[in-house]
Amino acid sequence: MAMNSLSGGTTVSTRPMRKLLERMWQARYLYLLVLPLLAYYVIFQYLPMYGVIIAFKSYNFAKGIIGSPWNDFEHFRYMFQLPQFWHVLKNTLVIAFGRLIIEFPFPIVFALLLHEIRSARWKRFYQTVFTFPHFLSWIIVSGILSNFLYDMGMLNQILQYLGFQKVSLLTDPSSFVGMLFTTNIWKEMGWGTIIYLAAMAGIDPTLYEAASIDGAGRLQKMRMITWPGIKSTVVVLFILAVGNTMGGAGFDQIFNLYNPGVYSVADILDTFIYRLTFYEGSDFGFTTAVGLFKSIVNCLLLFSANLLAKRMGERGIF
Repeated sequence: MAMNSLSGGTTVSTRPMRKLLERMWQARYLYLLVLPLLAYYVIFQYLPMYGVIIAFKSYNFAKGIIGSPWNDFEHFRYMFQLPQFWHVLKNTLVIAFGRLIIEFPFPIVFALLLHEIRSARWKRFYQTVFTFPHFLSWIIVSGILSNFLYDMGMLNQILQYLGFQKVSLLTDPSSFVGMLFTTNIWKEMGWGTIIYLAAMAGIDPTLYEAASIDGAGRLQKMRMITWPGIKSTVVVLFILAVGNTMGGAGFDQIFNLYNPGVYSVADILDTFIYRLTFYEGSDFGFTTAVGLFKSIVNCLLLFSANLLAKRMGERGIF
């Protein structure tokens, strides 16, 4: 009886696992499609995390990561005592939260406006025109802006010809951050509308027909039908944007546009790490500590934004 009950218990306990293996075997070709993506994340995202431990060590090339001695958080103490670190941290937060407040709403507004265009031809035209800049790298865009905005650029030549004074948008700290926001909106606004337009495509058209019968105007339909239909998508993307605050200041854009004249407002953590690593030959352990600090803050912001969304009655992302 004991053997039978043990055998029966084993059969019962292994039955869910057997069913799971059977379902996996039936969907084996789908798993094969996912395998390259899984391998990419394991090789390039998870395995490199092993190197994070050099943030806690006095790294020595000869001894390697394992052989290098622990340093009792020396890199973190030095980081928090460095005045330049707090300055670039402030710049990072100012630019990153500025992007959330100023740039984040633009794709939403543009998607709402595109959705109201009745002609499919004109809708495709505007979407193509505004999406195209996304496919230009910041190296190309920075070259265009430099030729247009620098001291002897086209803009200043036109201003001089008209009798006005020159402007220095790329070298003046008071205007550089605003120029960052403006150019990034121009470059990424069209691309950001794609997800919102996809969410709008899933809204039941009969809701708009019923609203028209009831006498609702375009603004009323937008407020009562379109916005509730995309609200959950906006919340999810906003949470993800908040979770990328420390990396969302825009390294590619700033690195290709900034110069020593605007370091006071444009030098962020990413450019600070890059300059320490490749220009000044700083200790890899210190720059890794700065990068780890960024990741921890991003993680805390992500969980905080998700918790706040749930407190406000939204679903959040987890």
